[in-house]
Amino acid sequence: MLWIEAVSLSFILVVITLVLVREGGHLDWQQLHLSGMSGSGLRLGLVLALFSFVGFESATTLGSEARNPLRTIPRAVIQSALLAGAIFIACSYAEVLGLRSAGQDLGTSQTPMRVLARVGGVPLLGLFIDAGALVSMFAGTLACITAAARVLLLMSHNGLAHGSLRKTHARNETPGRGILVTGTAAVLPVAILAFRGASGLDVYGWMGSLATYGFIVAYALVSLALPGYLREHNAYRRGAQIIPWLAFCAMLLALAGNLYPVPEGPYGKLPYIYLTYLAAGLLWFFLRMRKRKPVLAEG
Repeated sequence: MLWIEAVSLSFILVVITLVLVREGGHLDWQQLHLSGMSGSGLRLGLVLALFSFVGFESATTLGSEARNPLRTIPRAVIQSALLAGAIFIACSYAEVLGLRSAGQDLGTSQTPMRVLARVGGVPLLGLFIDAGALVSMFAGTLACITAAARVLLLMSHNGLAHGSLRKTHARNETPGRGILVTGTAAVLPVAILAFRGASGLDVYGWMGSLATYGFIVAYALVSLALPGYLREHNAYRRGAQIIPWLAFCAMLLALAGNLYPVPEGPYGKLPYIYLTYLAAGLLWFFLRMRKRKPVLAEG
């Protein structure tokens, strides 16, 4: 799967390069001046952009399963963020430029990379990229299931999830039950929406928005807690106060910008669905903690 991802990404970079060459290599000042950008468009685009970028820290969930984890995992997280960010910027720039020259709108195009492949003069690569995107989505889903299952494992050990979820595979030592639970949670909503006739683009947008709300809140809380965590472990530096607060404010603005004003259509219901889900999670947390206190007191 990793090799398929690498080949697919190589095809994308080839198409992007050909599009930029065919457009003459000049700077697209209309893009750089943010022409036509609106506040509502920025809010909705920010959610999907964050959704595309989240998961760069998934390597942190592997822990001792990784080789030389204290060195490998930080390197993987930093390099993933830098490399993925650079590729996203280049692809976004080329997509807007290429689809405009083809007379199409990037926001409504179902197959933008196939259009770009035609603009670049290599239409066959568009089909290969679509196949690679399918594999990439499958790989991304597996990565989310892998990470979420290990979070459930830790929550179970801390008494925040059912005790059966702490059981691991006898030989592989992987959280098999957690994988089944998270896999079911990933497939079931999509299957129901597809059965009700929702399009793939709508399902991606709705589920992606809900997931992004969760990631934004998680990233914000981690940023808020990081300075105190570093103090407890005698690793606090001055930059450890500034950078987490900047990240926290950025996440807070991203969340607030998507909750108010409320978007139109189905997207307007998603914030309320997420807030209900968040309230249910907090209620579950406090109930579990209340049950644990008498047990800890007896111990």
